Amino acid sequence: MRIGLSIADFTAPGGPACLGQQLSQVAVAADQLGFDALSVMDHFFQIRMIGPPEREMLEGYTTLAFIAGQTRRLTLGTMVTGVHYRHPGILAKIVTTLDVLSGGRAWLGIGAGWNADESRGLGAPFPPLKERFERLEETLQIVLQMWAGSEAPMRGQHYTLERPLNSPQSLSRPHPRIVIGGGGEQKTLRLVARYADACNLFATPEIPRKLDVLRAHCEAEGRDYASIEKTSMYIWNPGEDVDNVEPVIQALRWLASMGIQRVFIGISTPYALKPLEVLAERVMPVVADL
Repeated sequence: MRIGLSIADFTAPGGPACLGQQLSQVAVAADQLGFDALSVMDHFFQIRMIGPPEREMLEGYTTLAFIAGQTRRLTLGTMVTGVHYRHPGILAKIVTTLDVLSGGRAWLGIGAGWNADESRGLGAPFPPLKERFERLEETLQIVLQMWAGSEAPMRGQHYTLERPLNSPQSLSRPHPRIVIGGGGEQKTLRLVARYADACNLFATPEIPRKLDVLRAHCEAEGRDYASIEKTSMYIWNPGEDVDNVEPVIQALRWLASMGIQRVFIGISTPYALKPLEVLAERVMPVVADL
């Protein structure tokens, strides 16, 4: 099992003036301690699972670019970008830019999106769910064509690109990895089977059923099920007893038993360095062979 770090809370102890320094310390520590990947949440307002919308929220790709300049090993991506946030041609350029400037460490996390309040609050489009899924499939087709180097015009139901030029091209070949977030059995997992390198599923007992559905979609698409990485999230609240890692190990073993291969761990105290050190020293070696 591979372990990544998830950062979704940008309310740093020192306030916004210290956020850059404290975020850098966390990213550098994760990089040096051997975490495999780092993801940030791609939202415009903070989401209700973490706090009120007024809490600090950084723009995702600017944050990843900042982190890329502080690190050397971590792969970097969002978990996940709502398809309606950015035009697909621009999104391909953004991820390509991150990939080039980080030395080939970018990946694209994407999904249909859900938060209407932030879109309406900032005046961004928020199409109905059916249309968002249509746009998601078109976006996946567009980014893959651009990363393949084809400049042939693309005319879809929602997007028209007269010349999808992508220069410089991504360093990751054949393209930056694509992670599709969500467990919808009819649409999302079908898109995973058709286009993605990885899925990201909620950490629930439904994972085995979701993976069975994904396997069936792979058979229908002629796709090797084993070629898709299965990922999930886990939130750890270390509290005062940061050395008590047995619940974390048990949770990761549970996820591995259901077929999960990579877990992004979010820490309830995201700017404390001690939990990162404990995870690296006492958890990652134990779960490495799961």
